[in-house]
Amino acid sequence: MPASPRFLTLTDVAEVLNVSDRQAYALVRSGDLRGIQVGGRGQWRVEAVELEDYIKRQYERTEQIVAEEQLSDR
Repeated sequence: MPASPRFLTLTDVAEVLNVSDRQAYALVRSGDLRGIQVGGRGQWRVEAVELEDYIKRQYERTEQIVAEEQLSDR
C-alpha cells in the first residue's frame, strides 16, 4: 500500500488547499483542476499529482501577477 493515496476526494482536496468543499468542487467543474468521476454516483476524485500540478500553476500565476504589478508601478 502506498504511503499516500493516488486519488483524493474533493474533501481531501479542500483540506489541502484550505478551502471549502464547494470551492474544491468548483475548481474541478471549471476545469482548473483536473479530476475524474467514478462509481455509479459520479463521485469526483483528483489524482494527487494533478493537485500538485495545480498548486505549481497557481504559484507560477501568482509570480507572473506580482512581476506585472512591479512593472506597472515603475
